Amino acid sequence: MSTAGGSIDAGLSGASADADAIGAAALRKASLRLLPVIAVGYGLAFMDRINISFASLQMNRDLHFSASVYGFGAGLFFIGYALCEVPSNLMLLRFGAKRWLARIMLTWGLLAAAMMFVRTPLEFNALRFLLGIAEAGFYPGVIYYLTLWFPARMRARAVSRFYIALPLSSAAMGSVAGWLLGLSGRLGLAGWQWLFLLEGLPAAAFSLVILKMLPDGPAKATWLTAEEKSWLERKLKADGEKAHLGHGAGVMEALLEPKVWMIGAYFLFTLTTNYAYGFSAPAILQGATGWSVTNVGYLVAAIGLAGAAGMLVNSAHSDRTGERTLHCIVPCLVMAAGYLTASYAKEPWLIVAALAASYVAFVAMLGPANAVPMQFLAGRAAAAGIAAMNTITMFSGFIGPYWMGVMKDRTGSYDLGLRGLVAPALLAAGTMVALTRNLARRRVGAGAELAEETA
Repeated sequence: MSTAGGSIDAGLSGASADADAIGAAALRKASLRLLPVIAVGYGLAFMDRINISFASLQMNRDLHFSASVYGFGAGLFFIGYALCEVPSNLMLLRFGAKRWLARIMLTWGLLAAAMMFVRTPLEFNALRFLLGIAEAGFYPGVIYYLTLWFPARMRARAVSRFYIALPLSSAAMGSVAGWLLGLSGRLGLAGWQWLFLLEGLPAAAFSLVILKMLPDGPAKATWLTAEEKSWLERKLKADGEKAHLGHGAGVMEALLEPKVWMIGAYFLFTLTTNYAYGFSAPAILQGATGWSVTNVGYLVAAIGLAGAAGMLVNSAHSDRTGERTLHCIVPCLVMAAGYLTASYAKEPWLIVAALAASYVAFVAMLGPANAVPMQFLAGRAAAAGIAAMNTITMFSGFIGPYWMGVMKDRTGSYDLGLRGLVAPALLAAGTMVALTRNLARRRVGAGAELAEETA
């Protein structure tokens, strides 16, 4: 004979199982319908941002650009991006995610293709600066958009599943760069002009896909059932209530929050190392191996695929264990060791292996690192805070390439430039330690307040 208590327990267990099934279905649908679209969009963005690293192999020669001129222009993109980051994310809140993200893709795609018309350093600098303004807000907008769909416990995996487009776009660019540069002379265009044209226009066209495929939130998703929408709303509301700066926080609170600046500094340091290497990678690898542009492209593609695997593994392990700090700090130490080794090594295989390890480590930490700000930001504060964080971060894209260009011009080699990347990698590790301690103190303080209220 079943007791009343047993019946209640069975009922609760059944209700819990039903809720879990509803939640799993909602998250599965969101993952399948949203993340591939976002991933393609981000992949196109990253490709248009960094394809000048391959174009420079011909463009610098044709237009007589020095390494310093190239590095300065490459970095100007990030100044324009940084200046418009916060305003762009606030416009996203006003006009809706899909409309604003589609606008970003359309304008940057057209400007990326227009790079084919560059002839002078002034034109190069102006277009790179405008390209940065056009793309401003895309990445933080996407991160904010994910907070509208995915609970905190799976955000590292959600980020990694769209952010995997970064190493994959690097792989795709490496695979086709040699072929595109080989089109030199067709229709009177240089190879680097074909590269800009055929990698810029797809982004503009994809803006229509963004507009059609991305609902502004779960409430607008026709492919979710009422129960699934309700489950997502409850979970996301609970996450927002736990955040230090939740739905009730204002924009200025987020912009003045020290932890926002700390996570921004962390990404500033890590991305300085990556952009410094990334914009010079084809030239460095070609110098080390003596290979053709096509074979160097395949090498970059292989390193990109290794980075994609590292990202998936590290992000999944971080979500499964709930640990973020070591999943960020250890990759920073690997990056520092890799750049230092590559700068002193003489054997081509060791240089390639060290640089590949540094790149894989950088990509692997992106999922866990991007999940950190979601521990203390939610709602409107998240939109402003993520944009502020990324504003700080974007200066890395100017510092890194310009640093490598200046060092190359002054020393005739990239070795000193690579050695200089050890410092920001180690500073990033130290910043993450400080941020983790800050978050721990915040949790202890919140626990003490709750205990007092209960008493």
